[in-house]
Amino acid sequence: MIVRLAREEDLPGFLGLAAQVEHWFGPMVDNPGFHRALDKHIRQSAALVAADSGPNLLGGLLFGATPPTYHIHWLVVSEQARGMGVGRALMSDATRRFVHGPGSIEVVTFGSDHPGAVASGARVFYESLGFTPAEAADPGPEGGSRQVYRRAST
Repeated sequence: MIVRLAREEDLPGFLGLAAQVEHWFGPMVDNPGFHRALDKHIRQSAALVAADSGPNLLGGLLFGATPPTYHIHWLVVSEQARGMGVGRALMSDATRRFVHGPGSIEVVTFGSDHPGAVASGARVFYESLGFTPAEAADPGPEGGSRQVYRRAST
């Protein structure tokens, strides 16, 4: 597996990842706003992919920063690659590339009562990386609860 900056030709792979999680995040594949966000992050070199030698992406991450606060905007690991360290590799590379100086890294993930909270493993994943639950966030587009997770950066 290699983690690298995303390129324009990775767009179909991002959409393939999005299709796997629309039941948790709401419509993305046909959403023009999601396409614009992907394009913007790729053009700004703020998107990462995890790839193997095949045509499909193992995972993708969109990042943003307004130091001292850094944001994981979107992180998805393909169904077949979950539990194989792909998410951890994406987070490690994002932190190395994009986090400069002290502050905090934030991500909005499922609230504890959301069906995806357990099924996706997202909350346990972020906690294993040292993130802690913080304030509630606005509900997701599908109406499910969301929560901010935060970790200090040095």
